[in-house]
Amino acid sequence: MRCLTFLFFILIWTVPIGGQTYYELEDYRSVPKIDVHVHISVQRLAFALAAADQNFRLVNIVVDGAGTWKRIREQWKYVHFQKDVHPRLFQPITAFSVEDFHEEDWESRTIAWLDSCFAEGALGVKVWKNIGMVLKDQDGSNVMLDDDRLDRIFQHIIEADKLEVGHLGEPLNCWLPLDSMSTNNDRSYFSEHPEYHMFLHPELPSYQDQMDARNRRLDKHSEIKFMGAHMASIEWSVAELGAWLDRYPNATIDLAARMGQVFSQTVGNREGVRDFFIRYADRIMYATDLGDRMTNTSEELAEYLEKTWMRDWRYFVTDQMMESDLINSPFQGLKLPKNIVDKILHDTAEAFFSFDTE
Repeated sequence: MRCLTFLFFILIWTVPIGGQTYYELEDYRSVPKIDVHVHISVQRLAFALAAADQNFRLVNIVVDGAGTWKRIREQWKYVHFQKDVHPRLFQPITAFSVEDFHEEDWESRTIAWLDSCFAEGALGVKVWKNIGMVLKDQDGSNVMLDDDRLDRIFQHIIEADKLEVGHLGEPLNCWLPLDSMSTNNDRSYFSEHPEYHMFLHPELPSYQDQMDARNRRLDKHSEIKFMGAHMASIEWSVAELGAWLDRYPNATIDLAARMGQVFSQTVGNREGVRDFFIRYADRIMYATDLGDRMTNTSEELAEYLEKTWMRDWRYFVTDQMMESDLINSPFQGLKLPKNIVDKILHDTAEAFFSFDTE
């Protein structure tokens, strides 16, 4: 009888709680993962080697940050190079420039450029925040994402069966004074880039203006495969973001550079944040916005990548109390079930980006 009782308690101890199974910290390297938002703008392979070592695959994205076609072409060269060297590790996303938006042949030349990138393996196209925040019309107003002059570009992306990655607007913090922002990384970014700190530019379109223009674009092209970069700029509320995902069933989001806002909400609403990740796990893709611009050594880069990726792994798979330099308060990890972690860190991205298997 004692043996049976002992065996009973052993079985209770080893059966997963509530029928769920969970990862441990030490599972980190053994679990396949995908970071769907990185920017590798060099030819060295340090980022790729670190990713392979830590069981990551990557989506490498071109961005119109400099606002010139020259820089777009340079970035595509690097993105294409990384894919050529490591075809199973990468999926490439291209972009277009609005440098010559008001010239008569901008549309035709842009479509020709996108087609050349598609022919070389680009899986989709990124649209950046300069549409809505920087690009001026001839009357001095801002050109917004729902502008009719962009219709043919979006329609062509749909007809080519490609993806759209949208970094539209900015986090809500962008429209707040520095000392009212919820994360330290936003406070640092906007102090260094006052041209994008919309609190200092009340004459420009508001946060809601940016979101409304993005939504009108999606209403106009509801069939487009759309990934809302940076939590679709609704990073400030998992409830509002969930409502947006319900409104646009073809849309997904990535978490790039918004884990600080996730941590911040976790401080006061851990169960709400946890429920959000569980409910929308097949619409959420892990991402960091990390990159390589040769500003550090290969060893330093690998160390930083592991530190960032491991921090987020800890947050998703454990219920430990944590601290991060992104925010000023401690918070508790979510300890998500294995199947949810797999969706967020791998399965949703695998389905959306269709990585090479050979």
